[in-house]
Amino acid sequence: MRFIIPLLLLISIAACNKPQSFEYRGMKNLKIDSVGLVNSKISLELVYFNPNNFGVDLKHINCDVYINHNYLGKYVLDTTMHIPRRSEFSIPSSMSVDMKNIFKNALQAFLSNKVLVDINGSTRVGKSGFYITVPFKYSAMESFSIY
Repeated sequence: MRFIIPLLLLISIAACNKPQSFEYRGMKNLKIDSVGLVNSKISLELVYFNPNNFGVDLKHINCDVYINHNYLGKYVLDTTMHIPRRSEFSIPSSMSVDMKNIFKNALQAFLSNKVLVDINGSTRVGKSGFYITVPFKYSAMESFSIY
C-alpha cells in the first residue's frame, strides 16, 4: 500500500502533459468582404497542426497580425473548438483592416507577390476543463496572386 499511492501519483502527473503549441501551416480562402477608404473587412482560414498526442480544446485566441512588419489588425476568437490529436485544422478568421497600413505595403507586395506575415498572440488550450494560456509567434512568407 505504501508504494501504490506514490505510484498512482507519479502516473497521474505523467499523464498530464503540458500541451504543445500549434504549428502554423499557412492560410487559405482569403476573401475581401468589404472595401472602404479607412477600414476594410477580410476573411480567411488559418491552417494549423496539433502536434499533441491528445485532443485539446481551443478556448480563446487573441493576436495581432503584421504584414511586412506593419500592423494589419487584431484578431480575436472567443469560442470553444475541439481539436483532434495529431491533426491539421482550420480556424475561420475575420478581421477589420486599417487601410493606411495596407497602402504602405501595396507597392512592395505588388512587385514581389510575397509578403512577410507575422502573427503574435496567445491562446487558451486545455483538456477536461483545465486550461492554460499558451503564447505563440508565427512568421512566414506568404505568396499570393492578384490575378
